Amino acid sequence: MYKVKFPPVHMANQDGIVAIGGDLELSTLVSAYQQGIFPWPISTEYPLCWFAPDPRGIIDLNEIKVPKSFKKKINKFDREIVIKFNQSFLEVINNCRNIPRKDQQSTWITDEIVNGYINLHNHGFAYSIEAYRDEELKAGLYGVNIGDFFSGESMFYKETDLSKYCLYKLLMHLKNKGVQWLDTQMVTDVVRSFGGKEIERNEFMKLLTAKDFNLSSNMFNS
Repeated sequence: MYKVKFPPVHMANQDGIVAIGGDLELSTLVSAYQQGIFPWPISTEYPLCWFAPDPRGIIDLNEIKVPKSFKKKINKFDREIVIKFNQSFLEVINNCRNIPRKDQQSTWITDEIVNGYINLHNHGFAYSIEAYRDEELKAGLYGVNIGDFFSGESMFYKETDLSKYCLYKLLMHLKNKGVQWLDTQMVTDVVRSFGGKEIERNEFMKLLTAKDFNLSSNMFNS
């Protein structure tokens, strides 16, 4: 696969923007994540922007915290909810795009993003986790998986706390597979509640260089 070369992340401006423009073709997206960069459309009125923020958000899977208030809900959801991987990627990303968020007036998940990440998924480089109640999709999240590198992109819920449950199940799955950390890009309240933290971009890049970006591996197949 052809590798697209981005500017070094230390050249990002104070907002974390390292490049503007380009496309969301397979080689572009894979190359970006391998170099510590991710796309984030600011607006449909502006060109596509590529980010490498400082600091950077991660969850160290050896430091996972489960909020006390959530533990009872986990036990309840374990009895009532079916979790699946990579069964309804399109439905998950469309729900992430379309379900309103109280802290956002618009979505960054544009048509271009949807098409780009569906293509990533079709080539084995993007995943989804879904929560079903009575065979109806109630929550989910999606992200990028290249070798043993994982990022979380977006989540949605139609039932309170089910997106948190999806994140919890993802963290447990990755930890059981020996993955050391999850790239969360930013640290939201939900991410922080599970032990998410900010680290300096230089530290993130050191962690990234130790990753095995094996383009033929997929940790959701076994």
